[in-house]
Amino acid sequence: MELKKIDQNTWEIPKSGAMKVNGIIYASEKLLEKIKQDKTVEQASNVACLKGIQRASYVMPDAHQGYGFPIGGVAAFDLDEGIISPGGVGYDIDCSVRLLRTELSVDEFMKKRKELIEELFSNVPAGVGKGGKIDVSRDELREALQKGARWAVSSGYGVKDDYEHTEEYGKLDADPSLISDRAMKRGLPQLGSLGAGNHFLEIQKIDRIFDDSIAKAFRLDNTDNVTVMIHCGSRGLGHQVASDYIKAMEDKYGHEGLPDRELINAPINSDLGQQYLKAMGAAANFAFANKQMITHWVRESFNKVFGDTEISTVYEVCHNIAKIEKHKLDGSMKELCVHRKGATRSFGPGRDEIPEAYRSVGQPVLIPGSMGTASYVLVGTSKAEEVSFGSAPHGAGRVASRHEALKRFQGESVSRDLAERGIDVKAKSWKSIAEEAPGVYKDIDEVIRVSHEAGIGNPVVRVVPLSVMKG
Repeated sequence: MELKKIDQNTWEIPKSGAMKVNGIIYASEKLLEKIKQDKTVEQASNVACLKGIQRASYVMPDAHQGYGFPIGGVAAFDLDEGIISPGGVGYDIDCSVRLLRTELSVDEFMKKRKELIEELFSNVPAGVGKGGKIDVSRDELREALQKGARWAVSSGYGVKDDYEHTEEYGKLDADPSLISDRAMKRGLPQLGSLGAGNHFLEIQKIDRIFDDSIAKAFRLDNTDNVTVMIHCGSRGLGHQVASDYIKAMEDKYGHEGLPDRELINAPINSDLGQQYLKAMGAAANFAFANKQMITHWVRESFNKVFGDTEISTVYEVCHNIAKIEKHKLDGSMKELCVHRKGATRSFGPGRDEIPEAYRSVGQPVLIPGSMGTASYVLVGTSKAEEVSFGSAPHGAGRVASRHEALKRFQGESVSRDLAERGIDVKAKSWKSIAEEAPGVYKDIDEVIRVSHEAGIGNPVVRVVPLSVMKG
Protein backbone atom coordinates (compact mmCIF):
# COMPACT_ATOMS: atom_id res chain seq x y z
CA MET A 1 0.00 0.00 0.00
CA GLU A 2 1.31 3.43 -0.97
CA LEU A 3 2.62 5.57 1.90
CA LYS A 4 3.48 9.24 1.48
CA LYS A 5 6.28 10.59 3.66
CA ILE A 6 5.25 13.88 5.30
CA ASP A 7 8.31 14.32 7.51
CA GLN A 8 10.85 12.16 9.36
CA ASN A 9 8.21 10.72 11.70
CA THR A 10 4.91 11.15 9.83
CA TRP A 11 3.53 9.02 7.02
CA GLU A 12 0.24 9.40 5.18
CA ILE A 13 -1.98 6.65 3.81
CA PRO A 14 -3.65 8.66 1.01
CA LYS A 15 -7.42 8.46 0.81
CA SER A 16 -8.50 5.99 -1.85
CA GLY A 17 -11.42 3.69 -2.62
CA ALA A 18 -13.98 3.72 0.21
CA MET A 19 -11.69 5.65 2.60
CA LYS A 20 -13.43 8.74 3.98
CA VAL A 21 -10.24 10.24 5.44
CA ASN A 22 -6.49 9.74 5.14
CA GLY A 23 -4.51 7.54 7.44
CA ILE A 24 -1.66 9.02 9.49
CA ILE A 25 1.18 6.89 10.90
CA TYR A 26 3.65 8.30 13.41
CA ALA A 27 6.84 6.27 13.02
CA SER A 28 10.49 6.48 12.10
CA GLU A 29 11.71 4.47 9.13
CA LYS A 30 13.02 1.89 11.59
CA LEU A 31 9.64 1.50 13.30
CA LEU A 32 7.74 1.66 10.01
CA GLU A 33 9.62 -1.40 8.75
CA LYS A 34 8.32 -3.32 11.77
CA ILE A 35 4.79 -1.94 11.34
CA LYS A 36 4.71 -2.98 7.67
CA GLN A 37 5.44 -6.63 8.54
CA ASP A 38 1.79 -7.31 9.41
CA LYS A 39 -1.63 -5.89 8.45
CA THR A 40 -1.41 -2.68 10.51
CA VAL A 41 -1.42 -0.34 7.49
CA GLU A 42 -4.28 -2.22 5.85
CA GLN A 43 -6.27 -2.13 9.10
CA ALA A 44 -5.70 1.61 9.48
CA SER A 45 -7.03 2.22 5.96
CA ASN A 46 -10.02 -0.01 6.68
CA VAL A 47 -10.82 2.06 9.78
CA ALA A 48 -10.73 5.16 7.55
CA CYS A 49 -13.74 3.70 5.68
CA LEU A 50 -16.04 3.70 8.73
CA LYS A 51 -19.07 6.00 8.88
CA GLY A 52 -18.61 9.35 10.55
CA ILE A 53 -14.84 9.15 11.05
CA GLN A 54 -13.28 12.55 11.62
CA ARG A 55 -9.99 14.05 10.40
CA ALA A 56 -7.88 10.86 10.04
CA SER A 57 -7.31 7.24 11.05
CA TYR A 58 -4.25 7.47 13.32
CA VAL A 59 -1.53 4.91 14.02
CA MET A 60 0.85 5.24 16.97
CA PRO A 61 4.60 4.41 16.80
CA ASP A 62 4.18 1.12 18.72
CA ALA A 63 1.43 -0.20 16.43
CA HIS A 64 0.88 -3.78 15.35
CA GLN A 65 -1.96 -5.87 13.95
CA GLY A 66 -5.04 -6.28 16.13
CA TYR A 67 -8.69 -7.32 15.91
CA GLY A 68 -10.26 -5.03 13.30
CA PHE A 69 -8.46 -1.88 14.43
CA PRO A 70 -4.67 -2.02 14.69
CA ILE A 71 -3.31 -2.05 18.24
CA GLY A 72 -2.02 1.49 18.44
CA GLY A 73 -5.02 2.76 16.47
CA VAL A 74 -6.95 5.96 17.23
CA ALA A 75 -10.15 7.10 15.54
CA ALA A 76 -12.81 9.66 16.44
CA PHE A 77 -16.40 9.57 15.22
CA ASP A 78 -19.20 12.10 14.87
CA LEU A 79 -21.98 11.49 17.40
CA ASP A 80 -24.77 11.89 14.84
CA GLU A 81 -23.35 10.03 11.85
CA GLY A 82 -20.60 7.92 13.41
CA ILE A 83 -20.24 4.48 14.94
CA ILE A 84 -18.87 2.69 17.98
CA SER A 85 -16.93 -0.52 17.41
CA PRO A 86 -15.82 -3.16 19.95
CA GLY A 87 -12.83 -3.81 17.67
CA GLY A 88 -11.78 -0.21 18.28
CA VAL A 89 -11.62 -0.87 22.01
CA GLY A 90 -10.37 -4.44 22.16
CA TYR A 91 -11.24 -7.53 24.14
CA ASP A 92 -9.39 -6.45 27.29
CA ILE A 93 -11.54 -3.40 27.95
CA ASP A 94 -9.64 -0.74 29.93
CA CYS A 95 -6.41 -2.63 29.92
CA SER A 96 -4.47 0.10 31.68
CA VAL A 97 -1.40 1.12 33.68
CA ARG A 98 -1.08 2.57 37.18
CA LEU A 99 2.13 4.07 38.56
CA LEU A 100 2.82 4.28 42.29
CA ARG A 101 5.56 6.26 43.99
CA THR A 102 7.06 5.15 47.29
CA GLU A 103 9.21 6.64 50.04
CA LEU A 104 11.35 3.49 50.07
CA SER A 105 14.92 3.97 48.88
CA VAL A 106 16.43 1.78 46.18
CA ASP A 107 19.15 0.69 48.61
CA GLU A 108 16.61 -0.42 51.24
CA PHE A 109 14.56 -2.22 48.61
CA MET A 110 17.56 -4.13 47.25
CA LYS A 111 18.35 -5.52 50.70
CA LYS A 112 15.00 -7.36 50.80
CA ARG A 113 13.86 -7.52 47.20
CA LYS A 114 13.66 -11.33 47.13
CA GLU A 115 11.52 -11.24 50.25
CA LEU A 116 9.25 -8.56 48.79
CA ILE A 117 8.68 -10.29 45.45
CA GLU A 118 7.77 -13.49 47.30
CA GLU A 119 5.31 -11.54 49.45
CA LEU A 120 3.79 -9.86 46.40
CA PHE A 121 3.54 -13.21 44.62
CA SER A 122 1.70 -14.59 47.63
CA ASN A 123 -0.52 -11.56 48.18
CA VAL A 124 -1.51 -10.55 44.62
CA PRO A 125 -3.30 -13.29 42.64
CA ALA A 126 -1.85 -13.78 39.15
CA GLY A 127 -1.88 -16.31 36.33
CA VAL A 128 -4.00 -17.65 33.46
CA GLY A 129 -7.58 -18.03 34.68
CA LYS A 130 -6.47 -17.23 38.21
CA GLY A 131 -9.19 -15.96 40.51
CA GLY A 132 -9.03 -13.23 43.12
CA LYS A 133 -8.33 -13.74 46.80
CA ILE A 134 -11.71 -12.53 48.04
CA ASP A 135 -15.26 -13.69 47.45
CA VAL A 136 -17.63 -10.98 46.22
CA SER A 137 -21.38 -11.33 45.88
CA ARG A 138 -23.24 -10.45 42.70
CA ASP A 139 -24.53 -7.30 44.41
CA GLU A 140 -20.97 -6.28 45.30
CA LEU A 141 -19.79 -6.97 41.76
CA ARG A 142 -22.64 -4.89 40.34
CA GLU A 143 -21.63 -2.05 42.66
CA ALA A 144 -18.01 -2.34 41.47
CA LEU A 145 -19.25 -2.25 37.86
CA GLN A 146 -21.19 0.91 38.66
CA LYS A 147 -18.65 2.78 40.81
CA GLY A 148 -15.22 1.48 39.77
CA ALA A 149 -12.28 2.43 41.97
CA ARG A 150 -14.62 4.33 44.28
CA TRP A 151 -16.32 1.06 45.23
CA ALA A 152 -12.94 -0.47 46.06
CA VAL A 153 -11.92 2.48 48.25
CA SER A 154 -15.29 2.51 50.04
CA SER A 155 -14.77 -1.23 50.66
CA GLY A 156 -11.45 -0.60 52.39
CA TYR A 157 -9.05 -1.03 49.47
CA GLY A 158 -7.00 2.16 49.33
CA VAL A 159 -7.71 5.85 49.77
CA LYS A 160 -9.57 8.63 47.99
CA ASP A 161 -6.29 10.10 46.74
CA ASP A 162 -5.86 6.99 44.57
CA TYR A 163 -8.93 7.52 42.40
CA GLU A 164 -8.40 11.28 42.40
CA HIS A 165 -5.18 10.50 40.49
CA THR A 166 -6.86 8.11 38.04
CA GLU A 167 -8.16 8.79 34.54
CA GLU A 168 -11.87 9.67 34.73
CA TYR A 169 -11.39 9.58 38.52
CA GLY A 170 -11.68 5.80 38.36
CA LYS A 171 -15.27 5.66 37.11
CA LEU A 172 -16.97 5.73 33.70
CA ASP A 173 -20.69 6.08 33.02
CA ALA A 174 -22.01 2.52 33.22
CA ASP A 175 -25.09 0.31 33.39
CA PRO A 176 -24.32 -3.09 34.99
CA SER A 177 -27.73 -4.41 33.91
CA LEU A 178 -26.29 -4.54 30.36
CA ILE A 179 -23.65 -7.09 31.41
CA SER A 180 -24.58 -10.67 30.52
CA ASP A 181 -24.90 -13.42 33.10
CA ARG A 182 -21.93 -15.20 31.50
CA ALA A 183 -19.77 -12.08 31.84
CA MET A 184 -20.83 -11.74 35.48
CA LYS A 185 -19.89 -15.38 36.13
CA ARG A 186 -16.47 -14.83 34.58
CA GLY A 187 -15.91 -11.65 36.57
CA LEU A 188 -17.06 -12.84 40.00
CA PRO A 189 -13.99 -14.97 40.83
CA GLN A 190 -11.46 -12.65 39.13
CA LEU A 191 -11.99 -9.28 40.80
CA GLY A 192 -8.68 -8.33 42.42
CA SER A 193 -6.28 -10.34 40.22
CA LEU A 194 -3.46 -9.52 37.84
CA GLY A 195 -4.08 -12.10 35.11
CA ALA A 196 -1.37 -13.21 32.69
CA GLY A 197 -0.02 -12.43 29.21
CA ASN A 198 1.63 -9.02 29.10
CA HIS A 199 0.17 -8.02 32.47
CA PHE A 200 2.72 -7.37 35.18
CA LEU A 201 3.62 -5.81 38.49
CA GLU A 202 7.05 -4.18 38.33
CA ILE A 203 9.30 -2.54 40.92
CA GLN A 204 11.41 0.17 39.27
CA LYS A 205 13.88 2.96 39.87
CA ILE A 206 14.01 6.35 38.19
CA ASP A 207 16.84 6.14 35.71
CA ARG A 208 16.67 9.60 34.14
CA ILE A 209 14.76 12.87 34.55
CA PHE A 210 14.13 14.88 31.37
CA ASP A 211 12.04 17.72 32.83
CA ASP A 212 12.77 18.68 36.44
CA SER A 213 9.75 20.93 36.99
CA ILE A 214 7.18 18.50 35.60
CA ALA A 215 8.85 15.56 37.38
CA LYS A 216 8.38 17.54 40.59
CA ALA A 217 4.72 18.20 39.74
CA PHE A 218 4.28 14.44 39.18
CA ARG A 219 6.14 13.74 42.48
CA LEU A 220 8.74 11.76 40.57
CA ASP A 221 11.77 13.95 41.22
CA ASN A 222 13.45 11.73 43.86
CA THR A 223 15.74 9.29 42.07
CA ASP A 224 16.58 7.53 45.34
CA ASN A 225 13.12 6.00 45.77
CA VAL A 226 11.50 3.05 44.01
CA THR A 227 8.32 3.19 41.95
CA VAL A 228 5.76 0.45 41.22
CA MET A 229 3.97 -0.05 37.89
CA ILE A 230 0.83 -2.21 37.61
CA HIS A 231 -0.53 -3.31 34.21
CA CYS A 232 -3.80 -5.25 33.97
CA GLY A 233 -7.38 -4.92 32.77
CA SER A 234 -10.92 -6.25 33.01
CA ARG A 235 -10.02 -9.95 32.86
CA GLY A 236 -12.63 -12.44 31.61
CA LEU A 237 -15.52 -10.06 32.24
CA GLY A 238 -14.24 -7.50 29.73
CA HIS A 239 -13.49 -10.21 27.18
CA GLN A 240 -17.04 -11.53 27.48
CA VAL A 241 -18.55 -8.04 27.12
CA ALA A 242 -16.64 -7.62 23.86
CA SER A 243 -17.78 -11.03 22.60
CA ASP A 244 -21.40 -10.40 23.57
CA TYR A 245 -21.65 -7.06 21.78
CA ILE A 246 -19.72 -8.16 18.71
CA LYS A 247 -22.35 -10.90 18.28
CA ALA A 248 -25.24 -8.52 19.01
CA MET A 249 -23.97 -6.06 16.39
CA GLU A 250 -23.43 -8.84 13.86
CA ASP A 251 -26.97 -10.09 14.42
CA LYS A 252 -28.52 -6.64 14.09
CA TYR A 253 -26.41 -4.93 11.43
CA GLY A 254 -24.44 -7.63 9.60
CA HIS A 255 -21.18 -7.03 7.71
CA GLU A 256 -22.44 -5.57 4.44
CA GLY A 257 -20.33 -2.63 3.32
CA LEU A 258 -17.53 -3.31 5.82
CA PRO A 259 -13.97 -3.76 4.51
CA ASP A 260 -13.36 -6.26 7.33
CA ARG A 261 -15.96 -8.21 9.33
CA GLU A 262 -13.90 -7.53 12.48
CA LEU A 263 -14.92 -3.87 12.16
CA ILE A 264 -18.51 -4.73 13.10
CA ASN A 265 -20.12 -1.71 14.75
CA ALA A 266 -23.31 0.07 15.66
CA PRO A 267 -24.32 3.71 15.18
CA ILE A 268 -23.15 5.50 18.30
CA ASN A 269 -26.58 7.10 18.75
CA SER A 270 -28.48 3.80 18.32
CA ASP A 271 -29.92 1.82 21.23
CA LEU A 272 -27.33 -0.93 20.71
CA GLY A 273 -24.49 1.57 20.38
CA GLN A 274 -25.46 3.23 23.66
CA GLN A 275 -25.86 -0.15 25.34
CA TYR A 276 -22.34 -1.17 24.32
CA LEU A 277 -20.94 2.17 25.50
CA LYS A 278 -22.44 1.67 28.98
CA ALA A 279 -21.54 -2.03 29.15
CA MET A 280 -17.99 -1.10 28.13
CA GLY A 281 -18.05 1.53 30.91
CA ALA A 282 -19.02 -1.18 33.41
CA ALA A 283 -16.13 -3.40 32.26
CA ALA A 284 -13.79 -0.41 32.55
CA ASN A 285 -15.02 0.13 36.10
CA PHE A 286 -14.18 -3.52 36.84
CA ALA A 287 -10.63 -2.77 35.68
CA PHE A 288 -10.43 0.41 37.80
CA ALA A 289 -11.62 -1.51 40.88
CA ASN A 290 -9.30 -4.40 40.06
CA LYS A 291 -6.20 -2.20 39.98
CA GLN A 292 -7.31 -0.38 43.12
CA MET A 293 -7.49 -3.66 45.04
CA ILE A 294 -4.06 -4.69 43.76
CA THR A 295 -2.70 -1.32 44.90
CA HIS A 296 -4.02 -2.07 48.40
CA TRP A 297 -2.24 -5.45 48.46
CA VAL A 298 0.97 -3.87 47.17
CA ARG A 299 0.87 -1.51 50.15
CA GLU A 300 0.22 -4.42 52.50
CA SER A 301 3.20 -6.32 51.07
CA PHE A 302 5.61 -3.39 51.32
CA ASN A 303 4.49 -2.66 54.87
CA LYS A 304 4.94 -6.29 55.93
CA VAL A 305 8.49 -6.48 54.55
CA PHE A 306 9.76 -2.94 55.20
CA GLY A 307 7.48 -1.56 57.91
CA ASP A 308 5.32 1.52 57.40
CA THR A 309 6.03 2.77 53.86
CA GLU A 310 4.25 5.68 52.20
CA ILE A 311 2.94 4.67 48.76
CA SER A 312 0.78 6.99 46.67
CA THR A 313 -0.75 6.85 43.19
CA VAL A 314 0.92 9.05 40.59
CA TYR A 315 -1.66 8.29 37.90
CA GLU A 316 -3.57 5.55 36.09
CA VAL A 317 -4.28 5.66 32.34
CA CYS A 318 -6.59 3.62 30.10
CA HIS A 319 -5.34 2.28 26.80
CA ASN A 320 -8.28 0.19 25.48
CA ILE A 321 -11.31 2.46 25.63
CA ALA A 322 -13.87 4.56 23.75
CA LYS A 323 -14.97 7.84 25.31
CA ILE A 324 -17.04 10.90 24.52
CA GLU A 325 -14.64 13.86 24.46
CA LYS A 326 -14.58 17.43 23.19
CA HIS A 327 -12.05 18.23 20.47
CA LYS A 328 -11.51 21.17 18.15
CA LEU A 329 -12.61 20.54 14.57
CA ASP A 330 -12.74 23.27 11.91
CA GLY A 331 -12.19 25.94 14.55
CA SER A 332 -14.90 24.92 17.01
CA MET A 333 -15.23 22.40 19.84
CA LYS A 334 -17.21 19.27 19.05
CA GLU A 335 -18.14 16.16 21.02
CA LEU A 336 -16.77 12.98 19.45
CA CYS A 337 -16.56 9.29 20.30
CA VAL A 338 -12.81 8.68 20.49
CA HIS A 339 -11.60 5.08 20.21
CA ARG A 340 -8.13 4.38 21.62
CA LYS A 341 -7.06 0.79 21.04
CA GLY A 342 -3.58 0.25 22.44
CA ALA A 343 -3.17 4.02 22.77
CA THR A 344 -2.99 6.38 25.74
CA ARG A 345 -4.80 9.68 26.26
CA SER A 346 -2.28 12.54 26.09
CA PHE A 347 -4.04 15.78 27.01
CA GLY A 348 -2.09 19.00 27.34
CA PRO A 349 -2.39 21.64 30.07
CA GLY A 350 -5.74 23.10 31.04
CA ARG A 351 -8.13 20.24 30.24
CA ASP A 352 -10.81 19.72 32.88
CA GLU A 353 -10.37 15.94 32.64
CA ILE A 354 -6.88 16.18 34.17
CA PRO A 355 -6.59 16.03 38.01
CA GLU A 356 -6.21 19.49 39.50
CA ALA A 357 -2.70 18.67 40.74
CA TYR A 358 -1.51 18.21 37.14
CA ARG A 359 -3.83 20.51 35.21
CA SER A 360 -1.31 23.33 34.82
CA VAL A 361 1.37 21.06 33.28
CA GLY A 362 -0.60 18.37 31.42
CA GLN A 363 -1.64 14.77 31.90
CA PRO A 364 0.84 12.05 32.92
CA VAL A 365 1.19 9.52 30.10
CA LEU A 366 2.44 6.10 31.25
CA ILE A 367 4.21 3.99 28.61
CA PRO A 368 5.65 0.64 29.76
CA GLY A 369 8.41 -1.05 27.80
CA SER A 370 9.19 -4.72 28.41
CA MET A 371 10.47 -6.51 31.50
CA GLY A 372 14.03 -6.04 30.27
CA THR A 373 13.84 -2.42 29.13
CA ALA A 374 12.90 1.03 30.36
CA SER A 375 9.40 2.43 30.77
CA TYR A 376 8.55 6.11 30.45
CA VAL A 377 6.36 8.79 31.95
CA LEU A 378 5.53 11.47 29.38
CA VAL A 379 3.37 14.56 29.71
CA GLY A 380 0.50 15.23 27.33
CA THR A 381 0.64 18.15 24.93
CA SER A 382 -1.67 20.64 23.28
CA LYS A 383 -0.19 19.56 19.96
CA ALA A 384 -1.35 15.98 20.58
CA GLU A 385 -4.89 17.32 20.80
CA GLU A 386 -4.38 18.86 17.35
CA VAL A 387 -2.64 15.94 15.60
CA SER A 388 -3.85 12.71 17.27
CA PHE A 389 -7.03 13.61 19.18
CA GLY A 390 -4.87 13.83 22.29
CA SER A 391 -3.32 10.36 21.97
CA ALA A 392 0.10 8.75 22.40
CA PRO A 393 1.49 5.17 22.34
CA HIS A 394 0.72 2.64 25.06
CA GLY A 395 3.95 0.64 25.11
CA ALA A 396 6.74 -0.80 23.01
CA GLY A 397 4.44 -2.88 20.78
CA ARG A 398 5.02 -6.50 19.86
CA VAL A 399 7.02 -7.60 16.82
CA ALA A 400 6.41 -11.34 17.34
CA SER A 401 3.40 -13.38 18.42
CA ARG A 402 3.45 -15.46 21.58
CA HIS A 403 3.64 -18.57 19.41
CA GLU A 404 6.72 -17.20 17.65
CA ALA A 405 8.22 -16.15 20.99
CA LEU A 406 8.03 -19.73 22.26
CA LYS A 407 9.97 -20.89 19.19
CA ARG A 408 12.69 -18.29 19.70
CA PHE A 409 13.09 -18.06 23.47
CA GLN A 410 13.28 -20.29 26.55
CA GLY A 411 11.96 -18.89 29.82
CA GLU A 412 14.94 -20.15 31.82
CA SER A 413 17.41 -18.42 29.47
CA VAL A 414 15.44 -15.16 29.45
CA SER A 415 15.28 -15.16 33.25
CA ARG A 416 19.01 -15.88 33.50
CA ASP A 417 19.88 -13.08 31.05
CA LEU A 418 17.74 -10.61 32.99
CA ALA A 419 19.30 -11.66 36.29
CA GLU A 420 22.73 -10.92 34.86
CA ARG A 421 21.49 -7.40 34.16
CA GLY A 422 20.21 -6.98 37.72
CA ILE A 423 16.53 -7.65 36.97
CA ASP A 424 14.77 -10.25 39.12
CA VAL A 425 11.78 -11.94 37.41
CA LYS A 426 9.22 -14.24 39.02
CA ALA A 427 6.35 -15.78 37.07
CA LYS A 428 3.87 -18.64 37.26
CA SER A 429 5.67 -20.50 34.47
CA TRP A 430 8.73 -20.38 32.24
CA LYS A 431 6.32 -20.23 29.30
CA SER A 432 4.94 -16.84 30.37
CA ILE A 433 8.49 -15.46 30.63
CA ALA A 434 9.40 -16.73 27.15
CA GLU A 435 6.22 -15.25 25.65
CA GLU A 436 7.10 -11.83 27.05
CA ALA A 437 10.84 -11.86 26.33
CA PRO A 438 12.24 -8.37 25.66
CA GLY A 439 13.16 -9.52 22.14
CA VAL A 440 9.51 -9.74 21.05
CA TYR A 441 9.00 -5.99 21.52
CA LYS A 442 9.96 -2.90 19.54
CA ASP A 443 12.63 -0.49 20.76
CA ILE A 444 10.86 1.53 23.47
CA ASP A 445 13.46 4.32 23.32
CA GLU A 446 12.75 4.74 19.60
CA VAL A 447 8.99 4.77 20.24
CA ILE A 448 9.46 7.55 22.79
CA ARG A 449 11.84 9.52 20.56
CA VAL A 450 9.30 9.51 17.73
CA SER A 451 6.46 10.47 20.09
CA HIS A 452 8.47 13.41 21.37
CA GLU A 453 9.52 14.62 17.92
CA ALA A 454 5.96 14.22 16.61
CA GLY A 455 4.75 16.32 19.54
CA ILE A 456 2.27 13.78 20.93
CA GLY A 457 4.02 13.36 24.29
CA ASN A 458 7.10 14.86 25.97
CA PRO A 459 9.42 12.72 28.15
CA VAL A 460 9.44 13.51 31.86
CA VAL A 461 11.17 10.53 33.50
CA ARG A 462 12.52 7.15 32.48
CA VAL A 463 12.25 4.21 34.88
CA VAL A 464 13.99 0.84 34.68
CA PRO A 465 12.96 -2.51 36.21
CA LEU A 466 14.48 -3.98 39.36
CA SER A 467 11.99 -6.81 40.04
CA VAL A 468 9.15 -8.06 37.85
CA MET A 469 6.15 -10.22 38.76
CA LYS A 470 4.19 -11.86 35.94
CA GLY A 471 1.24 -14.24 35.82
